[in-house]
Amino acid sequence: MSYLEHFKLKEQPFRLTPDPGFLYWSKQHARAKAYMESTIWLADGFVIITGDIGSGKTTLLQSFLTELDDDVVYAVVSQTQLTPTQFLQAVLTEFGFKPFDKHKVELLDMLNMFLIEQYSNGKKVVLIVDEAQNLTRKVLEEIRLISGIETHKEKVLRIILAGQPELKDSLDSPRLKQLVQRVRLRFHIGPLDRREMREYINHRIAIAGREVEGLFEDDTFDIIHRYTGGVPRLINTLCDTALLCAFADEKDVISEQDIISAVAELNWKEHESTTGVHEKLRQVSDRLVDHSNITQIEIRRDGEPLSVQTFPPGRVIIGRSPDNEIYIKNKFVSRHHAQLVSDEDGCVIEDLNSTNGVFINEKQVKKHLLKDGDIVSLGVHELVYTDLRMNESANEEVAAEDEEDDDDVSVAGK
Repeated sequence: MSYLEHFKLKEQPFRLTPDPGFLYWSKQHARAKAYMESTIWLADGFVIITGDIGSGKTTLLQSFLTELDDDVVYAVVSQTQLTPTQFLQAVLTEFGFKPFDKHKVELLDMLNMFLIEQYSNGKKVVLIVDEAQNLTRKVLEEIRLISGIETHKEKVLRIILAGQPELKDSLDSPRLKQLVQRVRLRFHIGPLDRREMREYINHRIAIAGREVEGLFEDDTFDIIHRYTGGVPRLINTLCDTALLCAFADEKDVISEQDIISAVAELNWKEHESTTGVHEKLRQVSDRLVDHSNITQIEIRRDGEPLSVQTFPPGRVIIGRSPDNEIYIKNKFVSRHHAQLVSDEDGCVIEDLNSTNGVFINEKQVKKHLLKDGDIVSLGVHELVYTDLRMNESANEEVAAEDEEDDDDVSVAGK
């Protein structure tokens, strides 16, 4: 009997090669894909996705590519240890050119003409760079320059950079400030928590064809997380090795002992994120960073309040998909309908190319700086915006007036 037959599987559930068919949609992966999809909706889309080795970035990109419409033309560059000229050649090669005997000026002209031609034909062009952490500063600067190619109406090249956390460090360099200013969205894919990891394992086993649950016993999951830290690639390696160990011992289910045997076989130590050091650093970080909420959104339908949510500075996505921070389950709301961006200057709402639009006081808007008390209409739902900083200021003024009154009373009573 083979390995697959023994465990009632039709294919290997924990292969290391990226396969979109096995992709588990954690909230983080769904959010990252939504951000990538936004490059299609928004003419000046420029998105950066980072994640640790084995976090599923490449699989996510493949899933994104399989769902692109026919009006989207894309290039994927994965070999990134290139000079600026070699990078342009790689991009043009992906678009079907043979640019290897051209000078840099000619390459830029070819790319510019190609983008304008695609725009004239109603096509959207996306450039995807995987393993972008290996790009030099000069190549990143080249990407900034080509991201600015535009017609008289809008930019014509959408860009997605995906890479390991080192990419974030590169982008934080003062020399790349102009590039970062072009970036519309940045997102980091972290490891799976224990609940997500368990769902991930069971999801892959089900996709692999096993119809009976319980292949991994309940007490195995804590150990798996302890040694993998929730990193998908490490989970795959450990689970596959555990299956082989159990198969060799003619066991039908994976026990705690099989996981321990697999760990010994791999000569692994506990993952660094589970030793407690990272948790202590996170707690210190939380004490140092101000997480105070500045935006309040009250959701209503037919004038009846449904919920109230508050948010710190940053980006909030609104839509029908459960992975949004503001989740509105209604057919009139698009999957990713709009976004709120809050910072020290206020809160801006932007339509993400929704079907039914965004309205403020019965006027449709694409991008609008909200004022305290504004009512945003999405289909049959209303979102009432409150600037919590204004309320805090008002409360502070009232408190100050009360103190002055108390002083007056105390003086008068002398």
